[in-house]
Amino acid sequence: MQKKVTRNKDFRTLPAIKFAALKRGAMQKTRVLKDLLANGSPKLTSLKARIQARAGILEQVRSALPARLALHVASAGIDQGRLTVGVSGAVWASRLRYETENLRCIIGTALNTAVHSVRIRVLP
Repeated sequence: MQKKVTRNKDFRTLPAIKFAALKRGAMQKTRVLKDLLANGSPKLTSLKARIQARAGILEQVRSALPARLALHVASAGIDQGRLTVGVSGAVWASRLRYETENLRCIIGTALNTAVHSVRIRVLP
């Protein structure tokens, strides 16, 4: 008599031999993340492009701000004409609010994009 191991989705008991074969077939060879991003799927390629675009926007935002304030800017991105800037604390968000109009104009002209509003987020 075979040893009973587990139950599948339909609540039928699988013999130990079949369970081992299923477990072996489900495992895949691991791949290096660098290789996946280099020649991966279209989803990974679009994700990589979005990350690079956001990194460029972040650099533009940091260069447009005073040095002390730029140190606390953690993220930046543009979506549907709205520039979203993430800062490390509420104090820095308050100080950044004084720079929003200047920032909107500078980033809009630097990236040739219409920036209608600036949204400031405090990141945890």
